[in-house]
Amino acid sequence: MSLVLALDQGTTSSRAILFGRDGRPAGQAQQEFPQLYPSPGHVEHDPEAIWQSQLATAKSALASARAGAKDVAAIGITNQRETTIVWERDTGKPVANAIVWQSRITAPMCERLQQEGYEQTFRQKTGLVVDAYFSGTKIRHLLDTIPGLRSRAERGEVLFGTVDSFLIWRLTGGRVHATDYSNASRTLLFNIHTLDWDDELLKIIGVPRAMLPQVLPSSHRYGETEASLLGGAIAITGNAGDQQAATFGQACFAPGEAKNTYGTGCFLLMNTGHTPVASEHGLLTTIGWGLNGKVTYCLEGAVFVAGAVVQWLRDGLGLIASSSEVEKLAAQVTSTDGVYLVPAFVGLGAPYWDPHARGTIVGITRGTTKAHLARAALESMAYQTRDVLDAMQRDSGIDLAALKVDGGACANNLLMQFQADVLDVAVHRPVVQETTALGAAYLAGLAVGFWNDERDVTANWVLDRAFRPVASSPARSRGYADWQRAVEKSRRWSEG
Repeated sequence: MSLVLALDQGTTSSRAILFGRDGRPAGQAQQEFPQLYPSPGHVEHDPEAIWQSQLATAKSALASARAGAKDVAAIGITNQRETTIVWERDTGKPVANAIVWQSRITAPMCERLQQEGYEQTFRQKTGLVVDAYFSGTKIRHLLDTIPGLRSRAERGEVLFGTVDSFLIWRLTGGRVHATDYSNASRTLLFNIHTLDWDDELLKIIGVPRAMLPQVLPSSHRYGETEASLLGGAIAITGNAGDQQAATFGQACFAPGEAKNTYGTGCFLLMNTGHTPVASEHGLLTTIGWGLNGKVTYCLEGAVFVAGAVVQWLRDGLGLIASSSEVEKLAAQVTSTDGVYLVPAFVGLGAPYWDPHARGTIVGITRGTTKAHLARAALESMAYQTRDVLDAMQRDSGIDLAALKVDGGACANNLLMQFQADVLDVAVHRPVVQETTALGAAYLAGLAVGFWNDERDVTANWVLDRAFRPVASSPARSRGYADWQRAVEKSRRWSEG
C-alpha cells in the first residue's frame, strides 16, 4: 500500500488526490458541481451532486494513478465545513438541499438569539459568534420549515451532518454516522472544552440530540468503504474541516504558526496549542484537530468572499473569460488609482461580523478601467487578510514571523507580493499547494502508520517561493487606512 487517498469536498468542486509518502500528488481529479441561489443571500447545494462528484473524482484519481483499492492504505476526508445536510436514516436520501456555509438565510434567527442575550453563552462554550455562518441555526431552519421533520428528528429517523458526515455515511453504506472535533466545533452546538454536544445549546437553538453524529478524533478509524464503490474496502481514518486540514498540511504544529488559505473565502488560522484562547477582537476560537489523545486549538479569522470575487469578475461582469486571466489584467496598471472594492456580497465575516454589509466599490473616476477593478479585487483579499491578522496578533500576543499560504489564488504572484507588502511579513508558498487535501491525507496516514509522526509531515514541507515586503511604511499605512474607510462605507447597508 503505497498511497493515501484524500477526498477534498469543497464549495464549488469536489477533488480527490492520491499522495505518496513524500507528500507529493500521484494522481488527482476534480469536478465542479452547480451552485444554487434560490433567493438573495441564500446559497444551496444538491447533496446528491456533492456525493456523485466526489465519488466520480475518487474513481478518476485512482485511474489516473493506475491504482486500485489494494494500493491505498487509507482515506482522509476534508470538507466545506458549516454546510448543513439532513438525510433519512433508512434510505440515506436528503430531505432537502444542503444549506451552504455562505447562506445568510438564518441571519434573522441569529439576531433574535443575540437580542435574547445568548451571545456570551455561545461564545464561552463554542468559541464562536452567533452568526448565520454556522450549522446550528441552519438545522433549526430545516426543522422549522419542513412539515413533520422535527418529530422525525426527535425519533432519530433523520440525521444531521456536515458534508464529511454525509460522505462517511454514504461511503460506509450507512454503517457510520460520525464527524470529527474540528467539524463539530463549527456547529454552535459543540462544547469545545468538554468535547461533547452541549445540552443547553441544543435546547436554546432547538436541535434534538438524536439526529447528531458521534464526534471522534481527526486521526481515527471511522470505518471502511463499501467494497463495491472503489473496487475494494478501504479504511477511512482521517477527517477534518478544510481549514483545519490545511493548517495541518502546512505543518503549523507549534503555537504561533499560521496559514492563510485563498479559496472561495479566505481563512487564516493560528495554532494556539492545547489550550483554547478566547478572542477579544472578533475572531473565532476553534478546534484544529484531535490526534494521539490530544486536542489542538486555533484562532481563526473567516473572510466570506476572497477567490469568489474573481469568479464575480468572470461570471457577473464578464471582465475575464477565466479566473487565471485576472493577474495579467491587474498587472496592466501599477495601482488601483484609489479604487477599493469591498466584496461584502454576503456580509462581512471576521473581525466585523456584519450580516448587513454589502459589496461596495469606491474611488471610481472617469479614468477607471477594468484593469483597476481587477487589481482592486485582488487587493481586497490581501486587505481582508490584514484585518484578520491584526486582530489575531492582538489576541495571541504573538508577532507573526512569516505567513504560510495555500489555495488556488496563492499561485497569483502579484497578489502574494501585495500580501507581503500589506502585512509587512514574509509570505511563504509551498511546493505542494493542495494543503487541504494533503492535511486530510496526513491525518489518515498517521492513524495507520503510513507516516510515523508530525516530524514526517514537517520534513515533507518544501518552500516554493518566499515573498518579502518591499513597500514603504507610509504607503502601506496610507493604503490600509483608505481600505478601512471603504469598509465603513459598505457596513450596515441592508439595514436601511
